[in-house]
Amino acid sequence: MNSTYGTNFRVAIFGESHAPAIGVEIEGVPAGMKIDRDALQAFLDRRAPGRDAYSTSRQEADIPEFLCGVKEGVATGAPLVAIIRNGDTRSKDYGNLANVPRPGHADYPAEVRFKGHQDKAGGGHFSGRLTAPLCIAGGIALQLLARAGVTIEARAVRIGGETDPEKMKDAIAAARAEGDSVGGVVEATVKGLPVGVGDPMFGGLENRIAQAVFGIPAVKGIEFGEGFAAAELKGSENNDPYGIVEGQVTPLTNHAGGILGGLSTGAPLVFRVAFKPTPSIAKEQDSVDLSTRTPVKLVVKGRHDPCVVLRAVPCVEAAAAIALYDAILEWRKEPA
Repeated sequence: MNSTYGTNFRVAIFGESHAPAIGVEIEGVPAGMKIDRDALQAFLDRRAPGRDAYSTSRQEADIPEFLCGVKEGVATGAPLVAIIRNGDTRSKDYGNLANVPRPGHADYPAEVRFKGHQDKAGGGHFSGRLTAPLCIAGGIALQLLARAGVTIEARAVRIGGETDPEKMKDAIAAARAEGDSVGGVVEATVKGLPVGVGDPMFGGLENRIAQAVFGIPAVKGIEFGEGFAAAELKGSENNDPYGIVEGQVTPLTNHAGGILGGLSTGAPLVFRVAFKPTPSIAKEQDSVDLSTRTPVKLVVKGRHDPCVVLRAVPCVEAAAAIALYDAILEWRKEPA
């Protein structure tokens, strides 16, 4: 299972949803960096389960333990390893799934790919639980980016077809009451990127961010700037004219979303991420028993988010931070 990202800021995520612990190894944290543990914990708390009525009731403290790479709160320059211990697991809830794949989950293709040896409890390594160590790495990357004057902020802009924040919550509550779920869209904005970060072709900022963002389970799409809406515009409408603002060449509009040719333009980098509805729902669904090859009715047990979007907001920030810090380190290698 390939769970590694990056070249200069390298992140490797390990563990399973119901394993004793989940964690991350990070290479590229500069020696001498003071890690703000309070800020990191506050960031992790935004993603943690069981914090409100709109998420799973699973309770996890999500407090990272640094095993190496940090001494007295300061990075040593060696690979940094951090774990989060799993506490509130209920593997018995998944007993009826031994031979029955859940619709919308990776159960069936994983069964074929890994010959039944994968950990199935809680989704194993395919679980959204693995976004907790992603957020450890992303939270550290956010602190490193802040030192370079780069900020990332994301927010939910649509849930269950609603765009008003209160109606979004109503849509989640209604889905939960029906034993169902809803999806939505998260929008992220990056400010402070220097002009020219990135590469053309396969190393572009869109490519890097998309690869990291698709590491978040439930992500089904991503668009930058106008995205798919640009297909309906004319060139005269979609192009961003240039002007001089405070002595700097600056795009006067931002249909491109801050990226052209894979390179940052100096305008805010804007992208949106589409999340599917949570596939684990309380409604009865059709599946098959893989041992008998016969149709069965399945009711998924356990504790699940009726919507992952709100808890996914910091995950999007984390994935973007990892991708952008990796890209900035590459950019810094270029001769002046």
